[in-house]
Amino acid sequence: METWQIVLIVVAVLVALGVVWIGVRRQRTQRLTEQYGPEYQRAVDAAGDQRAAERELDARRERVKGYEIRALSVDERDRYIATWTETQAHFVDDPSGAISQADVLVQEVMRARGYPMVDFEQRAADISVDHPHVVEEYRAAHNVAERHATTGVETEDLRLAMVHYRALFQDLLETEADAPDQRPATEEVETTDDEAHTAG
Repeated sequence: METWQIVLIVVAVLVALGVVWIGVRRQRTQRLTEQYGPEYQRAVDAAGDQRAAERELDARRERVKGYEIRALSVDERDRYIATWTETQAHFVDDPSGAISQADVLVQEVMRARGYPMVDFEQRAADISVDHPHVVEEYRAAHNVAERHATTGVETEDLRLAMVHYRALFQDLLETEADAPDQRPATEEVETTDDEAHTAG
C-alpha cells in the first residue's frame, strides 16, 4: 500500500471519529437541555463554559440518583397542604413570619421526599434535576428572604416570594397514588394571594 493511501485512510478515520464525537456532544447537549430547561443556560452562564456546565449538570444527576427519593403518601400530602393553607393565611397579618414558615415547610417536604438538607446552593442544584422548571422560583424566593433578613423588602416582594415558594411546594407534592380528588389547593392559594396583595 502506498504511503499516500495510508495517509488518506488515517485522515478518513480521524474525520469519522470527529463526526462521531461531534454527534455525541450534540446528543449530550440536547439531552441536558431537554432535562434541565432554563436551568441549562443558567449553568452555562454560571460556569462560563459549556463543557464545564454540562459536566456539572451530569454530576448533579449522578448525585441525585444516589438519593432515595420517594413520593409522598396521600396522608402526608394532605397534611402538608393543610399546613401550607395555614401558612399563607398568616401572610396578611405577618408577611415576614409567613415567608419564614413557607421556607421551613418547603424544606420539610424536600426532606420527606429524600433530599438531604445541606446548604441552599446544593439544595437548589439537587431540586433542579427532577424539578428544573421551578428551581428558579426557589432561588427567587430565597433571594427575597435573604434580602428581607438583612435590609428589608416591600410587602409586594414578600408576596411574590410566597408565590415562588408555592410553585416549588406544589411541584414537590407527588404522591404514591394519584387520586382524582387529591389536588393541590391552588384556588385557596390564589384567594389568599389576592388578600395579601390588598394588605400590601
